[in-house]
Amino acid sequence: MIKEFKVMLHNGRQYIPDLRNVKLRAPFRGRPEISTAKVDEQTLADVCPLQAISTNPVRIDMGKCAFCGECAFAFPEKIKFTQDYLTSSNVRENLIVKEGDRHPIIFEKNKTRKEVRKTFSRSIKLRQVSAGGDNSCEYELGASGNANFDMGRYGIEFVASPRHADGVVITGPVTKNMSEALQICYDAIPSPKIIVLVGVDAISCGIFAGSPAIDRSFLDRYPVDLFIPGNPAHPLTIVNAILDLTR
Repeated sequence: MIKEFKVMLHNGRQYIPDLRNVKLRAPFRGRPEISTAKVDEQTLADVCPLQAISTNPVRIDMGKCAFCGECAFAFPEKIKFTQDYLTSSNVRENLIVKEGDRHPIIFEKNKTRKEVRKTFSRSIKLRQVSAGGDNSCEYELGASGNANFDMGRYGIEFVASPRHADGVVITGPVTKNMSEALQICYDAIPSPKIIVLVGVDAISCGIFAGSPAIDRSFLDRYPVDLFIPGNPAHPLTIVNAILDLTR
């Protein structure tokens, strides 16, 4: 016991007491803000390799954004990335940040299915499927359960079998090789069940958009309950998004 106490004293308190009110600092890039400064909008849009920026007025689609910061480096007077990590929504269109916006990303609780909040408000088990992912979002999903973020204290856990799950968390653009496996996983989850997309690849295909190796027909068949942007998504973004969906 003495050895264990020495370890505890040495490490200190590892967990974050309140995941809702953590203050992150740069270089973390969260919700972007777009000023009304006049710039060459087309040149600005061309900076983005994922075509996340549109013009007239200038908008950034966080569902397509890699958060690389190139637009802010090239046009610092026009775009800056805040440290706001509460960037998820249950409505896809709410991930689009418009010129002049200063408000947080909107999560429309009235549009969450009633059975989701009623059934999963105290506990939710999720099965994660890497549908062609690059292991970045997968890594952060794993980190969400570590000693720092400890999502298990809120009743959020990942399980090994879809038969024990309440929903599926999808990372990656959904490749043809994984489309059938994803469908099998989803079918094995008992109802009611949810679908969560984590990361730019899952939400919009990211750099893989237009690739012949992609098959996103699964996402055309079922409604998505939660969109969590990022490349990769931060654990604070992930945990708070699931809490917003279920609380």
